[in-house]
Amino acid sequence: MEQTKVIVGLGSCGIAAGAKKVYDRIKAEMDAEGLDFELKKTSCIGMCYREPLVEIIDENGSYLYGDIDEKRAVEIIQKHVSQHNPVKDYVVQTELFETSDNDFVKPQVKIVLRNCGYIDPEKIEDYEARSGYRAIRKIAAERIARLDVIQTVINSGLRGRGGGGFPTGLKWKFANDNKADEKFIICNADEGDPGAFMDRSVLEGDPHSVLEGMIIGAYAIEATGGVIYCRAEYPLAIKRLNIAIEQAREKGYLGKNILGVEGFNFDIYIKEGAGAFVCGEETALIASVEGLRGMPRKRPPFPAASGLWKKPTNINNVETFANIPWIILNGAEEYAKYGTDRSKGTKVFALAGKIKRSGLVEVPMGISIRDVIFKLGGGIQEDKKFKAVQMGGPSGGCIPDSLSDTIVDYDSVNATGAIMGSGGMVVMDEATCMVDVAKFFLDFTRKESCGKCTFCRMGTTRMLEILTRITEGKGEEGDIQKLEELAYEIKDNSLCGLGQTAPNPVLTTIRYFRDEYEAHIRDKKCPAKVCKSLLTYEVIPDKCTGCTLCAINCPVDAIDGERKGIHFIRQEDCIKCGMCFTKCKFDAILTY
Repeated sequence: MEQTKVIVGLGSCGIAAGAKKVYDRIKAEMDAEGLDFELKKTSCIGMCYREPLVEIIDENGSYLYGDIDEKRAVEIIQKHVSQHNPVKDYVVQTELFETSDNDFVKPQVKIVLRNCGYIDPEKIEDYEARSGYRAIRKIAAERIARLDVIQTVINSGLRGRGGGGFPTGLKWKFANDNKADEKFIICNADEGDPGAFMDRSVLEGDPHSVLEGMIIGAYAIEATGGVIYCRAEYPLAIKRLNIAIEQAREKGYLGKNILGVEGFNFDIYIKEGAGAFVCGEETALIASVEGLRGMPRKRPPFPAASGLWKKPTNINNVETFANIPWIILNGAEEYAKYGTDRSKGTKVFALAGKIKRSGLVEVPMGISIRDVIFKLGGGIQEDKKFKAVQMGGPSGGCIPDSLSDTIVDYDSVNATGAIMGSGGMVVMDEATCMVDVAKFFLDFTRKESCGKCTFCRMGTTRMLEILTRITEGKGEEGDIQKLEELAYEIKDNSLCGLGQTAPNPVLTTIRYFRDEYEAHIRDKKCPAKVCKSLLTYEVIPDKCTGCTLCAINCPVDAIDGERKGIHFIRQEDCIKCGMCFTKCKFDAILTY
């Protein structure tokens, strides 16, 4: 009988939720009681909404426990491990019986996330045990031609998962066609979209898959050097990448004459970025790697011809590289079975916002947005009405409930005015103000603009000023038209993708939620009751108990009334801070 395994999820999300304390408590229990089981670490399993997570694998199967604290950890060790009696109340996923969370797992097809949550990311042996590095060993052993590797990637239909969706194999071919004494491969791990954590989770949970993808890419285009451009705000990812790189060198997967292939010399180092959103644009990223300010430049020449240090360079993101080993091992046709005609394979999404099951999912292209939100995500928190989903981050747009049957592929999402982006899905409910959402994302892109282009630098500032006026009740007739005119000028005259896509959140919210803009401007009201400057607060006499909490907490003493008597808000003095609404325990404050 195999030894029982106890595996604790120690990704950033798990650690933040208390998983390190759970791990230490289990270790202490094992040592104190002299228990015979194997205690292991893994990373993000995907169910971020259930962290901390502990998996127990015994002779009967696998049991994933969720919402585990130190007390529950001791209970499941004592009952499940010691007495072989699983604690079913805490099990969130197993194949042995139905659980409410099985719906989160069943629709997923894991290619990129195939090892996340299953291996210890700091042990190369765990990766190798799950077919790790078999793809590059196959290429080396069979001496597969470089062009054949590229053709396999082309035939798979894999498109860049960083947001642009350019065919990966074609990008590799362009770099291969440009001959030079040095070539470079760069992995863009500078994940900048608010609400996105896909790349971080892959780097923390399965760093070797990214390394192997880069090594295969290096072989295909004859690259001599590799760079992983990772934001410094991802310390755990960087730590595990450094461990993985050193392990890969020791095993001969990096270095000179890799796996016995004469002249195949390739190594990787990490460049820590400062988290600049503009460095998601490849020429700005290259400038940053070279030690310059991260600013885009005109193209052509494209990086495939003149990139890092003016040498031919190929750039893909984390998710793209993680797909490569699977494609080489299983074949282009197997990968192309998933997805739609022009969007093959799977896509990883980070579900965030007003959704019941927030976390990381990997689904086949072609699934509907509605199924992602309501089947995998479990629907909207507190069963409120679904209003919109933001896709593509600040460069994307808001897709309304009326278009939630849109399928997830590049062309269908683009048709809505949003973009696939790197895979963030921020879900919004009926209590979300879409004008405020547009202002939030535009403020982000304005701050992240490198300032090189006047239209981007000044145009986003002017748009933000207009949106701010609107949310403060100072909107004017014609403001919507001004926003649209500025948006198209910025899109048409900006050099890089940041400026060209910065107006998307504004344009899509105007397109689908124009009535909300008009209510803010004409009626001076926020339908979602979010913009405080547009709200009026009144006491409901029938509900007021005279407890005085509202008056005590009013920062400007704008509330009159005696104890146990009905209170009254002086509108001329009210600063609309909402403190009375927040503090009232009897729902006696009306907002409109």
